[in-house]
Amino acid sequence: MDVPAVPHAMSVDVEDYYQVSAFAKRVRPDDWQRFEPRVARNTFRVLGLFEQAGVRATFFVLGWVAERNPGLVREIAAAGHEVACHGYSHELIYRQSAAQFGAETRRAKAILEDQIQSPVLGYRAASYSIVQDTRWALDVLHEAGFVYDSSIFPVRHDRYGIPTAPLVPHRLDMPAASALVEFPPTAVDHLGLRFPVGGGYFRLYPYRLTHHLLRKAGRERPCMFYLHPWEIDPDQPRIPTGAVSRFRHYLNLHRCEARLRRLLEDFRFAPARDVLDALGMLPAPVPARKRGHG
Repeated sequence: MDVPAVPHAMSVDVEDYYQVSAFAKRVRPDDWQRFEPRVARNTFRVLGLFEQAGVRATFFVLGWVAERNPGLVREIAAAGHEVACHGYSHELIYRQSAAQFGAETRRAKAILEDQIQSPVLGYRAASYSIVQDTRWALDVLHEAGFVYDSSIFPVRHDRYGIPTAPLVPHRLDMPAASALVEFPPTAVDHLGLRFPVGGGYFRLYPYRLTHHLLRKAGRERPCMFYLHPWEIDPDQPRIPTGAVSRFRHYLNLHRCEARLRRLLEDFRFAPARDVLDALGMLPAPVPARKRGHG
């Protein structure tokens, strides 16, 4: 078992199977009420796995989900996990104006803070959609009172990524958001290639490769692992979609829970806020109302 000085961060993006960006052209937010909701039962399943392993994590909760499942959000917090923000509508940031993004982000943050009666420190964009052209969103997050972000994936991808971004947790170099810390999803340079770790990649790679990548990266830094509750639900209803999206979403769903159990046994994990605090990188939150958003 790997025992790094600082544990890795475990994170869960709490959204339902029909809300993923891969299905956005076929399933609009106005249609979400028509689909069987499975996010609560799947998230409770994840909570049970974490409880069995003695792991605490960060749950980036979609505001739309939180509105309809306040008991779930309170249960996440009561179990000792960190509640963080995943936006409200799961709309990609580069399809929003700054005003739209700011309004829905503050709305989601307020919903979560009202439910748990505690500051929400962290944010993760839908499908990691803070890219080079949407770095302005980081200023909005800082103004809204967030302390850290986990949206900049340092990889090349057709939907997200800033491949030149740092691989390690770091303070941002933007003047207005200089107090904001970026805790990037993990990518590892190996054999001349860069391998993203977590989510669909966790289902794509053999488990031994994921283990090797986390162990290699863990010698230098704590990693940010992520997954979604729907990824341990092989019985979820199938949504007709193109070949690429079908491959990305449904690949190895039946293997994910067993792999997750192994991962929780093989590595130490903690909420992102605790990892950043152990690194001395967690500043105190500044309430958004003090910045003119009260």
